[in-house]
Amino acid sequence: MKLGVIGYGARISHVIDEIIRQDPSCRIAAITDIRKDKVRQEHQKLQDVTFYDSAEQMLDSEKLDGVLIGTRCSLHTELALKVLPTGLPLFLEKPVATTLEDLHRLQEGYRASRSQVVVSFPLRVTTIVQKVKEIIDSGQLGTIEHAQAINNVPYGGVYYHNWYRDEAETGGLFLQKATHDFDYITYLLQNQPESIAAMTSKQIFKGSKPAGLQCADCEENRTCPESTAFRSDLPDTWKYCCFAEDTGNEDSGSALIRFKSGMHLSYSQNFFVRNEAGARGARFMGFKGTVEFDFYTKQVKVMMHHEDTVKTYEINPAEGHFGGDTVLARNFIDVMRGQAESVSTLDDGLLSALMCLKAKQSAETGTFQAIDWIPVRAAVAQP
Repeated sequence: MKLGVIGYGARISHVIDEIIRQDPSCRIAAITDIRKDKVRQEHQKLQDVTFYDSAEQMLDSEKLDGVLIGTRCSLHTELALKVLPTGLPLFLEKPVATTLEDLHRLQEGYRASRSQVVVSFPLRVTTIVQKVKEIIDSGQLGTIEHAQAINNVPYGGVYYHNWYRDEAETGGLFLQKATHDFDYITYLLQNQPESIAAMTSKQIFKGSKPAGLQCADCEENRTCPESTAFRSDLPDTWKYCCFAEDTGNEDSGSALIRFKSGMHLSYSQNFFVRNEAGARGARFMGFKGTVEFDFYTKQVKVMMHHEDTVKTYEINPAEGHFGGDTVLARNFIDVMRGQAESVSTLDDGLLSALMCLKAKQSAETGTFQAIDWIPVRAAVAQP
């Protein structure tokens, strides 16, 4: 099967490698990328691939089985709107939109299209989340009436040292990180969010260093704990000072989400913790019991409220978003073959992006924001 790629970035190249690993009959037939000469030079395996100057040119010239979009975030909507009218299966990186205007445009484009879209939300299909879903759906905890979730990111420097520091590009860190968490949470709860209140802070990654300063040129590059000047384990793009006056993005954020049933959830994310302080997971509470999990500890715990029982599941997921990348790659192959529906639809991507954009709006205005959501397509496949 022939794959067309719009934006051959690091993330989408990993997804494509996983697709080809699972089904060697898949191959990259065409790529559109503004860095086409550099991409061709850096990847010998792409020497026989046809490169195009525009998505339109590629879509008009090639007979493809599927398209993958891996550009920077602000272009996701614009390029998805070029692919959707073709009816081709589409793998779309998150966030699917970075503004409310783009979100509404994408929603209308999806409504007019027959394309199956797999959004890059691997957490919902991980073994860990599937185990939690099994426990919640069994009813042993009772109806879930309260939830708490956290994402303390030990590799948060990525959002301050390279292009991710540009808030105009990222849309802020709710859209960058919470979009994954909001997705798996709504997937597990099967409960529609109705409103959100949020707050962000920038307490650490700020300062008076000159705009554009690179760690290699800073006189403190041997003493600064965040310096990347001598880090051989990081990409060369991690080069800018995260204490400069042009460093964007908040470094922590929290949200309260009210759901249609009346229950609410608290969520918090942090970007300056390091090492063992990293954590990502949630706790879901019913009257009868609680289930909690953490992706980093690879554990799921079930604690019953009215008996002295704690059951622990040790999960050993595969690499790549805790095994979720493998599931999504397999699903996209099956979608291209016409053998499956998407397990992570554009409706899922649109809802998560809407929640993140409303959280950002809430943080900026100090107000609750309504989440007015009507899905475009009712049918949703299950992993």
